[in-house]
Amino acid sequence: MTGCRPQTKVPRMQVSGSSPLVDVLLPVYNGAATIAESVESLLRQTVSRLRILVVDDGSKDATPQILAELSRQDPRVVVITQPNGGIVEALNHGLSHVTAPFVARQDADDISFPDRIQRQLEAFEADPGLVAISGSCLHIDTDGHETGTHYTIPDTDAADDHSLPANEPYLLHPFLMVRSEAFAAVKGYRYVFHSEDTDLYWRLREIGRLKNFPVALGKMRLHAGSISNASLQNGRIMAVQSQLAAISARRRAEGREDLAFPRATLADYRAASSLEAMIAIAGRHLDDAERDYLRKAAAVKLLELASGRIYEIDDVDCAFVRTVYASLPSAQIGRRSIANWAYRTTVTRLLNQRRFSELRALLDFGVLARALRLRLMTAGRSTPEKRA
Repeated sequence: MTGCRPQTKVPRMQVSGSSPLVDVLLPVYNGAATIAESVESLLRQTVSRLRILVVDDGSKDATPQILAELSRQDPRVVVITQPNGGIVEALNHGLSHVTAPFVARQDADDISFPDRIQRQLEAFEADPGLVAISGSCLHIDTDGHETGTHYTIPDTDAADDHSLPANEPYLLHPFLMVRSEAFAAVKGYRYVFHSEDTDLYWRLREIGRLKNFPVALGKMRLHAGSISNASLQNGRIMAVQSQLAAISARRRAEGREDLAFPRATLADYRAASSLEAMIAIAGRHLDDAERDYLRKAAAVKLLELASGRIYEIDDVDCAFVRTVYASLPSAQIGRRSIANWAYRTTVTRLLNQRRFSELRALLDFGVLARALRLRLMTAGRSTPEKRA
């Protein structure tokens, strides 16, 4: 890590006082079904010196009425409204209202355990060099029932902006807490579409330590309506943008001019007909080495993302991925790499789903043979962890 780390001593926790110790940033759009439960989980925290800054991003359902009632019942619920502008716009709008020394995050359909905020504050108090912390969670379905699965936390110290795809310094965004001064130092969120959290973490680790609790801090709802689950097009955007965030981090580390992420570019991405077309758009402002990396890393990342989503890659993307994989040396497919695992599991998944058109477009027996051979060489070892 480079740069100066914030060294401000965290104030001792108190359960009374006039000013908030934590501002919880909670954006919502049409969240009437879950927003009350989510907010109430924060009102039940063992630390009461907090405000809940709920940013209503132009909801059209009953969300405004529910929020008005919650705010009437407890003045710690502060409702901020804006015309619909998307998640980055909502988050930065909320950040502009922050006055507390710490900022916590939560989504409108997730639930924090009562001691979540207290645990995180104690971690900051114990470590002045810590700038951001999150942890694990239990998964619940649309109706709030536990699925029996949980989020496996990654090792933020293992972050690598050169790996294929980039190994992100990932913190689970719905349960994030950050020092407000660190948020200010990195100037909030950027328009790294569907990967604004990943980009934030690359920048935060340059000024201090990141940490993941091994224990669950709450419950995260898994549903088809989430941005990452919503469509193949969103998956393509996430695959490309997450790797651009890594290239951006690499540039800063090398003292080069950082990438820009203009909001207007989203329209170009949404109009792109394939992953390859999207990579071409993103590559306009990259050098040759960066374009080559993006081409490879985004192809692998899309396979990784699709493994846990409701969408499947189409035959056009499969043909592109096949070309990319055929060009990868064995060292990049790797014995325990995501690239190896993603290719094998995608082939298996397409076969099980009887998606023969996509399978024919993707399948390269030379690549598959290498992947299976490396798999057999490492039989019994653990597979790489995936981001939830």
